[in-house]
Amino acid sequence: MTSILSVKQLNKNFKKRQVLFDVSFDCKMGRIVGLIGPNGVGKTTIMKSVLGLIKSSGSIKIDGKEVSFNNGPVAGTVGALIENPGIYPYLSGLEHLKMFSKKRSQDDINQLVSDLGMSGYIRKRASNYSLGMKQKLGIAMALINNPKLVILDEPMNGLDPQATKELRNLIIRKASEGMTFLISSHLLSELQKLADDVILINKGKIIRNDTMENLLATNKRIAILKTNDDSAAQTILSEAGFEFDTKAVFESGIDRKPLRILVADDKQVEYAVTLLQKNNIIVLDIHHEDSDLETTVLNLMDF
Repeated sequence: MTSILSVKQLNKNFKKRQVLFDVSFDCKMGRIVGLIGPNGVGKTTIMKSVLGLIKSSGSIKIDGKEVSFNNGPVAGTVGALIENPGIYPYLSGLEHLKMFSKKRSQDDINQLVSDLGMSGYIRKRASNYSLGMKQKLGIAMALINNPKLVILDEPMNGLDPQATKELRNLIIRKASEGMTFLISSHLLSELQKLADDVILINKGKIIRNDTMENLLATNKRIAILKTNDDSAAQTILSEAGFEFDTKAVFESGIDRKPLRILVADDKQVEYAVTLLQKNNIIVLDIHHEDSDLETTVLNLMDF
């Protein structure tokens, strides 16, 4: 599969502080790539480097062409929304799209406006737009020229649930048509629905670069147990070497939430139940919770 974006050994210093350490990754054609990490670990710096907006060392290629500071991607190859959209308050949304579009027909513009649910206000001045309206306009400006690569930094910021769903559907459809996305977001539940591939970054270093499917498969499942004596059950299972969802264990001591143990497979669940029964603990209820992206990321990150 062809790489639209290739980043090799990217390093960046702000004065004497190094913020990126040998960052390397590829974004394949038609893939949605999630860039995930805590605040201040280098996600936006990576995106700005890819766009040639800041100086960094290493190699960045977009569609086979080298990108560097002040020598950004070939016009029309990349669309981007980084931080806040650049909007002129006294222009309408439609005027923005016409100004930024290159050889796009009015039908193309109308379709994008419809896809993002902007038809009701697209002819109004942007000075009257809410945060969510401005965000959707910024996304539309990133997509208007049908670029090969789209870079979106927190694209769901300010969007209501309906707008978030519309954006998700649009991104998935565009990716199916061959467009590639690099998306940074703290809404991990949304990224789990969107991303094909995931890059985890912490303290300026990539700690995991894998498909979403493989990443979720590495995380242990959670077995949720309700017993007649959760405190005693927790002690018995802890002594047997079982690990717990630590947040849930803490809450368990306060409001009696069921125990949540991390298990690799059903055999471990059976062993836990047998162990409790041998110690006269009655298991009242048991069910599983599938792995999610948030749990997986928290388990992998060293905060």
